[in-house]
Amino acid sequence: MIYGMGTVFVFLGLLVLAVLALSAAVRRWLPMTAAPTAPTAPPGAVDDRLRAIIQAAIDRHRAR
Repeated sequence: MIYGMGTVFVFLGLLVLAVLALSAAVRRWLPMTAAPTAPTAPPGAVDDRLRAIIQAAIDRHRAR
């Protein structure tokens, strides 16, 4: 039982070290770049069709 638990402990330790090493390598070789942002509507702007869909969903939920 001790041999089996020791094996699992060593395997998990190596797995943690491998994940940390790969994470560091990815951060070093592939630095994060800012993703281009799509133009968005001004905050609070909802078109009439979407407003009607949302209102219908709310009404249907309340009718239950």
